[in-house]
Amino acid sequence: MSNKKKWLTAGIAMLSVMTLAACSNSKSSNSGTTKHISLPASYTGSGKATTAGNNSTLKVAEVNDAPFAGISSPTLSTNAEDQDVFAPGGSQWGAIDGLFNVTKNYKIINGGLANLKLDRKAKTATITLRKDAKWSNGSKVTAKDVEYPYEIIGNKNTTSQQYSSDFAAIKGMAAYHAGKAKTISGFTYPDGQKGRTVVIHFTKMSPSMQYLGNSFIWQSVEPYEYYGKTPISKLASSPKVRKNPIFTGPYKLDKVVQGESTSWSPNKYYYGKKPQIKNITIQVVSSNNIVAAFKSKKYDFAAGGPNVVMPSSQYPKVKALKDYTETGIPAMGYSYFGFNVGHMNTKTGLNVMDKNSKMGNKNLRRAMMYAVNVDAVAKKFGNGLSWRANTLIPPTFKNVYDSKTPGFKYNMKRAKSLLNKAGYKKQGKWRTDPNGKKLVIHLGAMTSSAATEATYQYYLQQWHKAGLNVKMTTGKPMEMNSFYSTIQKPKQNKIDVFLGAWSTSSEPTPTQIYGVDAPYNMGHFASKKNTQLLNSLNSNKAWNAKYRAQQFKKWQRYMNSQAAYGPEQFNLAWTPVNHRVKGYDVNAQNNEFWSNLSLTAANPK
Repeated sequence: MSNKKKWLTAGIAMLSVMTLAACSNSKSSNSGTTKHISLPASYTGSGKATTAGNNSTLKVAEVNDAPFAGISSPTLSTNAEDQDVFAPGGSQWGAIDGLFNVTKNYKIINGGLANLKLDRKAKTATITLRKDAKWSNGSKVTAKDVEYPYEIIGNKNTTSQQYSSDFAAIKGMAAYHAGKAKTISGFTYPDGQKGRTVVIHFTKMSPSMQYLGNSFIWQSVEPYEYYGKTPISKLASSPKVRKNPIFTGPYKLDKVVQGESTSWSPNKYYYGKKPQIKNITIQVVSSNNIVAAFKSKKYDFAAGGPNVVMPSSQYPKVKALKDYTETGIPAMGYSYFGFNVGHMNTKTGLNVMDKNSKMGNKNLRRAMMYAVNVDAVAKKFGNGLSWRANTLIPPTFKNVYDSKTPGFKYNMKRAKSLLNKAGYKKQGKWRTDPNGKKLVIHLGAMTSSAATEATYQYYLQQWHKAGLNVKMTTGKPMEMNSFYSTIQKPKQNKIDVFLGAWSTSSEPTPTQIYGVDAPYNMGHFASKKNTQLLNSLNSNKAWNAKYRAQQFKKWQRYMNSQAAYGPEQFNLAWTPVNHRVKGYDVNAQNNEFWSNLSLTAANPK
């Protein structure tokens, strides 16, 4: 369950080709030709849970081809791997220190760490913490802990990547974000900052506020007093975030081996259902080694919940394992091609398109999309678990997904025609730019599985066939952290096109990914029309569901026409689950994911 933010699903950038993304049962001919399979979202082993089983250790694999960064704070973290390895710190999967319980459609309901009440007339959101809300060190969760994430997100010197223009709907947030105010005036505390109630005052209300993952109300808490006087700019590197974090979920962190693993035991101060298993370990395993690890019964299941990252290319081998059952759910995400078309102005905090950018011509970008046969890639490696994406909204959001948009179906003839018309003419083997100058395009992609890296080579081959001299940055796939440190810079010229993936929020508004002031907009695409369309998704008119769906579809078609970001693949999030596990369930309404788990034996069967 995604907690407000749009997660970078690192470690997979194009690993996403075979693993990340969104919907198993879409029948649309526009989103690929691969036949999709379906899997159950839950599994419970036969027999009763045993004392020996529950006193043992639940072993979870984090499938990734690089060390995790190790930022425990949901407000400061920028990738899905950290979300995974610190997941037992929240009651639901993907909601570390989450405030709210939800329905199967991620609509917020009462009963979680806090309740939410929206008042459209007064333009307020009232968040009321439960009386027994405590951190894993025994301290009380306070109203200030609800407000503090907004300070972290909006601070001018923050390392958080979560800010977008939607937060400016909170009174005083824009002034705080600009450094013109020390506090956010839109927050009031009826029973004081150490009390249980926070009222957020908005300039406008949005229909998305009813759902977890919206881009107006942050849906986790941060321990204000525990962090002490640590400057916000230094929080992400502080020991209290990296080594000794505290949580509100059913488990407390016992140990973190930086980049490798985390270990957990029950949190005696947890307000909810008492966890049944005494120990949990979550350990990084490479995509090339994960099948062998399951075969030798080292793990019970893979981490990630509704966005678990298992290589689709390995599915037949995993399916053959007798002591595991495969589970899956339409992933809230997708993989994509990103093009570097500008920079972020660090003074204004706005993304700016550069007129003379190498990738600034939309027909060059569109040609590169048409030149690759993603349907063929999915057929070769996907095993029915992944297929070509046709838009930047996953089909799991069926009310707003545009199934009729064709996307970029393979058409090399059209690709070459677009390049010719745009002035990219051949001189010998390679095309020059429209000014007749040498054109070399650098591709950025992360180290991954053998199947994924074979896909990189296929894309290069296809672009070469179109006459484009595309090379890998550094000459080979990049280590995950190096890749992201490069494309997250406000301005960079080492990577022209990159392969990435999003594990999206449980509310589909994409402002935090593609907005003009979104740090996650790493290709720096910005236009007046994009801003207008994004704003329309949560305008007052958007309370009308039909209008909102219409605007979502307009935005999807517009983004395809510009091709600054091109959809690559959707997929099913899946994992095998060992037969000793009871209560595994990644459906949205399972608000006690970790506490509902139990074990029938002391070791994986």
